[in-house]
Amino acid sequence: MILTLIVIGVAGYKYSPLLLPKADVTVSPNPGCNLHLGACSVTMPAGGKLDFSLTPRPIPVTAPLELVVELDGFAADKVAVDFAGVDMAMGFNRPTLAATGPGRFSGQTTLPVCVTGRMVWQATVLIETGRTRIAVPFRFDAGP
Repeated sequence: MILTLIVIGVAGYKYSPLLLPKADVTVSPNPGCNLHLGACSVTMPAGGKLDFSLTPRPIPVTAPLELVVELDGFAADKVAVDFAGVDMAMGFNRPTLAATGPGRFSGQTTLPVCVTGRMVWQATVLIETGRTRIAVPFRFDAGP
């Protein structure tokens, strides 16, 4: 019994970053940012800038979304975007973006439809640079 609890605890600790994005630094975007209107920019604490955009606009559910992250003033080894429902768990949705040019990363995903209608989402841009993981959360609503 004790061995089973230890194994479950170790497995939970090892695999928790898959479900809950962990970051060394969290940067808050401008509160006036509206991803439905265009890209949102964030000035990074160590210098540089991040732009994040979702298209098409307005942001739909159950339709392919194009994700673009542009970095200026710093480099990244890996960029992913974690999508989570703010008020309701909607499953794991964390696409890793492909480098498509200097400082530019892009990819696609689809948001699932929520049975309650409109829903508030949080898209957390996760940037790995060296041994540092930076998280930048953006909130938006989507739905019928």
